[in-house]
Amino acid sequence: MCGIVGYAGLEQAAPILLDGLERLEYRGYDSAGIAVLSEGKGLQLRKTKGRLKVLSALVDGGKALEGRMGIGHTRWATHGEPNDVNSHPHLSQNGQIAVVHNGIIENYLEIKEFLVSKGVHFCSDTDTEVVAQLLEYFCLQNGGNIMAAVYTVLDRIEGAYALGILCKDLPDSFIAARKDAPLLLGYGENCKFIASDVTAIIKHTRDVSYMEDGEVAVVSAGEIKVYDALGQPVEKEHSFIDWDVSAAEKGGYAHFMFKEIMEQPEAVRKTVSPRLKDGRVCFEELSLSEDYIRGLKKIFIVACGSSYHVGVVAKYNMERLLRRPVDVMLASEFRYADPLVDQDTLVIVISQSGETLDTMAALREAKKLGARILSVVNVVGSSIARESDDVLYTWAGPEIAVATTKAYSTQLVLLDMLGLYFADIIGSVSKEEYARLAEELQALPTKMEKVLENTEEIKYLASRYFNHASVFYIGRNLDYALGLEGSLKLKEISYIHSEAYASGELKHGTISLIEDGTLVVALGTYTPLFDKALSNIIEVKARGADIVALTTESRRGDMEKTVENVLTVPDTHIILQPSLGIVPLQLFAYYVALQRGCDIDKPRNLAKSVTVE
Repeated sequence: MCGIVGYAGLEQAAPILLDGLERLEYRGYDSAGIAVLSEGKGLQLRKTKGRLKVLSALVDGGKALEGRMGIGHTRWATHGEPNDVNSHPHLSQNGQIAVVHNGIIENYLEIKEFLVSKGVHFCSDTDTEVVAQLLEYFCLQNGGNIMAAVYTVLDRIEGAYALGILCKDLPDSFIAARKDAPLLLGYGENCKFIASDVTAIIKHTRDVSYMEDGEVAVVSAGEIKVYDALGQPVEKEHSFIDWDVSAAEKGGYAHFMFKEIMEQPEAVRKTVSPRLKDGRVCFEELSLSEDYIRGLKKIFIVACGSSYHVGVVAKYNMERLLRRPVDVMLASEFRYADPLVDQDTLVIVISQSGETLDTMAALREAKKLGARILSVVNVVGSSIARESDDVLYTWAGPEIAVATTKAYSTQLVLLDMLGLYFADIIGSVSKEEYARLAEELQALPTKMEKVLENTEEIKYLASRYFNHASVFYIGRNLDYALGLEGSLKLKEISYIHSEAYASGELKHGTISLIEDGTLVVALGTYTPLFDKALSNIIEVKARGADIVALTTESRRGDMEKTVENVLTVPDTHIILQPSLGIVPLQLFAYYVALQRGCDIDKPRNLAKSVTVE
């Protein structure tokens, strides 16, 4: 969740670190800091609560700190409130070592008690400070050998960590280490980097490698040396980042979220086109044999947040196509539910970042139980991708806004394609339905573009209803699954209380909350149950609800007989209808948040990549 960047090179480090941290803002943070090392001035540290502009002003855009090597950090508070003292980097007691950290040190209290008993004074309430203090302690124990101290500390601490370590006695290089938290290495000409995410360094290099659990890197301007947990040298495989730096910039849009909503047709096109050839779905990257697919007894989908909502849609669609049981579970619940998973189960893991800690833990639990793992991720080379038996990349490009849009849409269409691919091999889909689905998959980006051509009606409705305190999304079947994501989009960026309910459950309790002026977003895009959806709309209307309805173009006339405010999307195959239905719901959430003056790209208390439990 926190953001880390480190630099060693020939240029002044502070401006580069500030720029890298700015590109990591989307991960979510409440404070920021940098530490720079120079021969003349030693170890210099500046940190502060608040946005990066506060830190930048503190160091005059980086000009106030001299040095060609340093580490930077944006913090999302876990241990200790957001304040200047708890901000990273953290210094050891003698001021010789600075540490930045992403993750959680689970046994920090035990370590802290030990160090306090040795006379060490702590300044902060964080778990991270124990790393800096323990490094100093073992460095002194090892005659000043910082590398020996690092390995001793890594052997003592428990939990998840990505670490950047700057030591005054190591003037030409800094140290990085990781376990269960993302950290990559960047290779530029006469400059080298560490970062939580490639967006932080793409301006300087496209040549990267990904650190594995237990690895330690020594980073200098000329080279990066990597060692395993036993201290043995490791040859790293390099990856080339092929998207342009402009993809991680706003490009004239007011917000990244709006830019990414508008990018969805092209993102979906990039997901679909390489895998749809001559009207046939193909997954050349999959190693699953046809015999394995035919023998599938069960599929388990595991994910968090919006990716979980993709899984809910996929459960409906895959069971319809495959006639096989499909379970979907929140990754944070999976490990503790004693899941019925074995060697005959395919576990599909969905994560935009590929670094979500709960999802990673669920993946490892499923592997331990003997399941085969297929991951759907966006970030190439991410931890979840590397630990899976098979991986399907969405190719959505960088997504900067915390509230996901194009990652959700590309995950959704990829799961639909996977269901169709499996169904064809199993023989559970007719040739006619297969052909129509393939045709509609091809047409999907164009139909999404049509939805995005007219946003004025959605903007008007947002201006009319933005001041509601509570909103309900109702729908049946796929519309219920769609409502889950629509409701989440609204609540996470506008801070309006919003819930999604299956329409048929209204009379079992929820309808008691409906009163005069309650806003209900009624979904009626799942045409097989349109009449039932309409009946539920009449129920809430009779109790005074204000209604915004979403349906297909072919059913607009029927909906308008009951509802004043009707949004429509083009008709497509019912399986693909949520891919179109989500777009106006994203736009509605965006325009409501805009009306309310919210920080749309960086909503409070949220982070893009959740790398702590």
